[in-house]
Amino acid sequence: MYVRMRAFVYVTACTAIKSFQELLYLSPNFTCANEVHLRLGLMLKHCGEFHVAQKHLQLALLYTYPSTYSELQVKFQIAHLYEVQNKHKAAKDGYEFLLNEKNISLELKADVYRQLGWMYHCVECLGEKKEREANALNFLQKSIEADPKSGQSLYLLGRCYAGINKVHDAFLAYRNSVEKSEGNADTWCSIGVLYQQQNQPTDALQAYICAVQLDKDHKAAWTNLGILYESCGQLRDAYACYLNATKQISFQKSSLIRKKQAIRMKKDTIGLSKGLSQRITFLEGQLSQAPLPSITSKRRQLCSIEEAWNLPISLEMNSRQQQTAQMLPRQVTKQSPVQGPPPPYPHSQLSQSPIPAKRIKEDGTGHQEVTQNNSQTSAQNLINISESLNQRNFNAMPESNKNSEQSVVDTFDEISNDIYKQNETIKLERLSHDALSNNEDSRYDYIGADSADLSTTFKIQMDSKQLMAAVKLLPIDEPPVHCTVLQVNAPPPSPPDCPPQKLTQDQLLPPTPSVHLENKKNAFSPQLQEFCLKHPIAVVRGLAGALKLDLGLFSTKTLVEANPDHSVEVRTQVHQSPDENWDTSQGKRVWACISHRSHTTIAKYAQYQASSFQDSLKLILPQDESDKGFPGSQAMSDSDSKDSVSNSNIVLKRKKHKINSKMLRFGTNVDLSDEKKWKPQLTELQKLPAFARVISAANMLSHVGHVILGMNTVQLYMKVPGSRTPGHQENNNFCSININIGPGDCEWFAVPDAYWGGVHNLCEKNNISYLHGSWWPVLEDLYKENIPVYRFIQKPGDLVWVNAGCVHWVQSIGWCNNIAWNVGPLTARQYSLAIERYEWNKVQAFKSIVPMVHLSWNLARNIKVSDTKLFELIKMCLLQTLKNVLHIQEYVKSKGVEIRFNGRGKNEASHYCGQCEVEVFNVLFIKEQEKRHVVHCLSCALKLSPSLQGIVCLEEYRLSELQRVYDSFTLHRTQGLAYTQ
Repeated sequence: MYVRMRAFVYVTACTAIKSFQELLYLSPNFTCANEVHLRLGLMLKHCGEFHVAQKHLQLALLYTYPSTYSELQVKFQIAHLYEVQNKHKAAKDGYEFLLNEKNISLELKADVYRQLGWMYHCVECLGEKKEREANALNFLQKSIEADPKSGQSLYLLGRCYAGINKVHDAFLAYRNSVEKSEGNADTWCSIGVLYQQQNQPTDALQAYICAVQLDKDHKAAWTNLGILYESCGQLRDAYACYLNATKQISFQKSSLIRKKQAIRMKKDTIGLSKGLSQRITFLEGQLSQAPLPSITSKRRQLCSIEEAWNLPISLEMNSRQQQTAQMLPRQVTKQSPVQGPPPPYPHSQLSQSPIPAKRIKEDGTGHQEVTQNNSQTSAQNLINISESLNQRNFNAMPESNKNSEQSVVDTFDEISNDIYKQNETIKLERLSHDALSNNEDSRYDYIGADSADLSTTFKIQMDSKQLMAAVKLLPIDEPPVHCTVLQVNAPPPSPPDCPPQKLTQDQLLPPTPSVHLENKKNAFSPQLQEFCLKHPIAVVRGLAGALKLDLGLFSTKTLVEANPDHSVEVRTQVHQSPDENWDTSQGKRVWACISHRSHTTIAKYAQYQASSFQDSLKLILPQDESDKGFPGSQAMSDSDSKDSVSNSNIVLKRKKHKINSKMLRFGTNVDLSDEKKWKPQLTELQKLPAFARVISAANMLSHVGHVILGMNTVQLYMKVPGSRTPGHQENNNFCSININIGPGDCEWFAVPDAYWGGVHNLCEKNNISYLHGSWWPVLEDLYKENIPVYRFIQKPGDLVWVNAGCVHWVQSIGWCNNIAWNVGPLTARQYSLAIERYEWNKVQAFKSIVPMVHLSWNLARNIKVSDTKLFELIKMCLLQTLKNVLHIQEYVKSKGVEIRFNGRGKNEASHYCGQCEVEVFNVLFIKEQEKRHVVHCLSCALKLSPSLQGIVCLEEYRLSELQRVYDSFTLHRTQGLAYTQ
């Protein structure tokens, strides 16, 4: 029941996030937008989307309107965001900044001191251990002075004392914590640890039982209780406790992956899980051979888990819990230690698990666990697990413990409760319908579906003079409405539903479209481009041979000779089979694809690539010829017509692989844009047909007018076997070209763009961000959701065409290099998908690296369009943006602000708002921040200064120029019927 409730709460949170995002998309300037940014920031923080959460919290700070959180409380949340991302220096600076503020409240000061104190206790990079421990004790004591009722600070103080072996002081702090806080399972677990270390097993048992009664999912208490029982020779009790602990670890790790918490937490949890698995396996063997207990058996040192669960607890604990029950009657049903049956023993067959988890509680590295400080009280067979626990003793704290009791919120329930409890200044739920209609009518009328008058006012048949006259009729007492480049009255974009047709097994494993080129004439034929545009993904075989491309120019040897010190971004990944993605700690397939970023040079990565190959030869030589192959390679033929079917059949028949934890390094995003450094390489690519070239008049991205690294420039990828490019769609849904240089192969997986909404939903279901996250789909999950998957091998010299919107992920089978870039064919489909993603990125607060407005105006200047649908789409973008420019200028003039002409430099990059990262076209609002002149959109400029005083307004293009381009962009008539792609 609780798991279902958590799922409901998670779905509710996702719905609330989506609603708030759409609200800001439609009306970013409404009165309570700062409250929406605040709540979005807190909810996204809870969901692990730290980067986006920080953006919304920063935007909440810009407003002058009152909010449920003070400015300092919001800054505290931002500092805590740095902390949970392990950006400790930034977090420390943020906390210390708050302490220097004169108007900080005692409650917030206590929270800040507590966070600083615990950081000094946990984080090694903050100084020497003795100095850190002294600072930790000092800050925690100051936290208690600021808020004497804080049981949390007392608990952490006890942890610090225990860490430096001041047992008496630790007991006093824990006792005071119990008196101040209501039923804290962490405190009782830590008390149990101290008792166990002092060789008082009965008292330790009592404390652990109290902890697991308060929180049945407390893995550290279950683990320590198991260790206690095992040290006393009571193996069946230990086995039951370990099983309960492993069940809670499995729940909590799924939560950790969703939240992308600290890497340290995840590693420790994995280590603990492995240690427990070893103990469980050992105990299963021992218990299966053990005789049944009899009357003559040796008397047990401790009562059994069932007896301990039902025994009356100590008078001190009972008294405290009765006080808690009286003070917090609503929490008795949730935390009462006397309710519910004890976890049952497994049957003699050792097949039954403990009771299912009733509640999922986040837990990282924070719960204190027993070490071997008193090894004489532990059995010798505890060495394996104790070593893994020893590293965790008093070193870290769970995210639930890191949070302040009033300001830091980490559960959706706490978010809503905490905000509404403090919601004295602004009460969104009490806003009347009249107030909403009076304040927002002018904006919602235009956006809403019923605004027939305005929706017919602006249409692409208007010329610029008519458009200007219509804009002058719009009100200027309020800021202009949100500018969208979609159709008038179009709803906010959202992931589409998958096609409803039920697919057969053969349709779920479609053959990959491929064509083999025999000569240059085939490569330059119009039919090749038509073939590529017709399919979600296509493989062009034999391209290098047909065009006599010198792929050696992109070999590792040539690259090292040309520019050995050139930068390479490195991704450290786990080596796995291409169709599998395992969480090695849980022994199951997952979507989360973890990699860690670093940097090196071409020369250094080349050494790694070569040594990796040499190491593999040493492993291969002793084997029979039939066993030869790279790690992760597959013995299969590559058929042009049946790539997906032949390879996918292996998925269905392949036995479960032994989980491999070997790490590899993938060299990615090597920038080859510098024509001086890479002239021979870039010149060689001019041999490609026009539709596949990096620069071409028929390529939309060649009309941007400035460099977008990796899109309208070439990037190189240097790979060893197992290197993974996780699942994604290309930026703004543009097409892409990928050529395998060799000598090894790559394996590709692809999903048609019509099904990307289904992949997005599966990402959410697996608690991974579709846009921000790193994911590797589980193929069986896709098939269950009726989502087809192309699968094929890319050999050296093969070109892979990824059509607009196609979802894909790639893994190298051998040692190889690849080159890739994006192209934008001049088709209505490509342009439509690009602007749809451009607008959806706004909803998701995700930066679009292709400036679609700037690009659209350049297309209008540079090309003649004969495709009716493409013309209408581009003209609509021009209409919407010119209308917005005119309206903004009228509004700015009404504020008495001068608009200065600035112009644009040659190859000058497009501008984005320094706060919300949306594209800013033509009218730039400049404010000096930290000695830098930062561009803002109108919405963010108004947050900084509602009257726009102190803001410089610049114009990039004369209105006359924009009007001329708008009027000159007309449908180009050709002989015969216009062809629509």
